[in-house]
Amino acid sequence: MEQITELFQQNHEVLLGYLLQLIAAIVIFYVGRIIARSVSGLLEKGLLSRKIDKAVVSFLSSILYAILMIATALMALSQIGVQTTSFIAILGAAGLAVGLALQGSLANFASGVLIILFRPFKSGDFIDAGGITGTVDKIEIFQTIMKTPDNKRVIVPNAKITGGHITNFSAESTRRVDLVIGISYDSDLRKAKAILEQIIQDDPRVLPEPAPNIRVSELADSSVNFIVRPWVKTEDYWGVYWDTLEKVKLTFDEQGIGIPFPQMDIHIKKDVKEAV
Repeated sequence: MEQITELFQQNHEVLLGYLLQLIAAIVIFYVGRIIARSVSGLLEKGLLSRKIDKAVVSFLSSILYAILMIATALMALSQIGVQTTSFIAILGAAGLAVGLALQGSLANFASGVLIILFRPFKSGDFIDAGGITGTVDKIEIFQTIMKTPDNKRVIVPNAKITGGHITNFSAESTRRVDLVIGISYDSDLRKAKAILEQIIQDDPRVLPEPAPNIRVSELADSSVNFIVRPWVKTEDYWGVYWDTLEKVKLTFDEQGIGIPFPQMDIHIKKDVKEAV
């Protein structure tokens, strides 16, 4: 007992230093855990306020929490004298190996994070991306699930979406319907234009502003072409497109306005032999 007491008296300053380092490490770990929880909680609230899927939010916040806790643990170990350089080297090597093995998955993951943060489209939007045109059903971390107009379910990797152009047909509240209507050269040009103007004017789905644009656009090989460009609400686009084409055909037929179509004349030549 006397030897222990003597040893303590001789090394009490060193032991006190170790004790203070241990207390500081515990404090660092405790405070770091509080900070990690707070930061991940703020991230979760911020993402939920942007109406991002809860599963995705939970996944991202848990990843951030894990990263902050690893950093906190390394700081605490460093405080008590543990050499953390080797730990960092091991983590770096492991991360590199995993990254090389899961290169495609990590690219999809990173692309999913970008889609979630910058929101070039959302669930329910009609888009053209990754070579697929359809309605967005779900946005997940590694993939986006879309439904085509003929109700096929297509799963598109997120990296393929962010790697090319994205056309969002639902992003704006209004769209312009672009139609090209051709009439024959022997038809009444003014009458045809008046009919087109009347058809567009009678459709209640066509917006008054911006004003519809109806002009002669081209004197083609076999037709005089009009551009017909009314503005409509985005949800009325296809209805106006299809209904206008049908109405134009029916009205032109009633009013005697010809719509040209490709024709081919076949001439048969016979050799006539004179009788000797």
